[in-house]
Amino acid sequence: MNYTKSALIGIIFFFFAACSEDNGNVQPNDPTEPEAELPAVYKNFSNEVEVYIDGEFIVLESSNLPDHKSPYYDEKSDMYEDYQGTNSKFQLNPNRISEQKLVVKVPLNPKKATKNEATGLGAIGISTNGIAIFNQYAGPDQPLTNEINSFDHYNGHPAQQGVYHYHIEPLYLTSKNGKESFLGVLLDGFPVYGPMENGKKITNADLDEFHGHSSATADYPEGIYHYHITDEDPYINGSGYYGTPGTATN
Repeated sequence: MNYTKSALIGIIFFFFAACSEDNGNVQPNDPTEPEAELPAVYKNFSNEVEVYIDGEFIVLESSNLPDHKSPYYDEKSDMYEDYQGTNSKFQLNPNRISEQKLVVKVPLNPKKATKNEATGLGAIGISTNGIAIFNQYAGPDQPLTNEINSFDHYNGHPAQQGVYHYHIEPLYLTSKNGKESFLGVLLDGFPVYGPMENGKKITNADLDEFHGHSSATADYPEGIYHYHITDEDPYINGSGYYGTPGTATN
């Protein structure tokens, strides 16, 4: 097929005009935003915990099965062990550990809340071995005075639905990793540390109303607000979350 010079010029012009036309089907490439990085401290969670970023949150998922033995496992389980603690008042509660799907979402960039929220019953955080952290109450405004006698030799026990949890120092973790170690996070994304700091035992007098303070830690050398476990009420958390909490389901 032969074209005149003027016809060829017209075809070329039409081609470039069509390519440059924005017909709503072709969109310019937007610059890709860099992916958020998971803070290094989350590498301390065990392989039993799946950790990933979802938007502005870090999601932690576990089966909530303790990786240590307990008298609350079924007696036929390899993880069953008679009580090995020193509490002469220990009394096994009627509940037994059962597998859960614990899903905890915490802020990727935790910040001090403008209005602090009280913690509720149920999971208020997650420990590094994937176990739920509960607050200082056995029930609505009921202290742990009697319930402590049902804690196993690692300071945990299961709730009615089989959710194993810690209200106080998780002895399995502090015996394995040290009394100054990172033990997990609360729902507001701020870390929880053991009952010692810089070789000194932490008491409630060292902490604010939320049971924490700001200082450098091994994981945050530039400093961060963090909670500490103590051996006296409220143990892990005081008058609520320092930051804005995410969610926990199981």
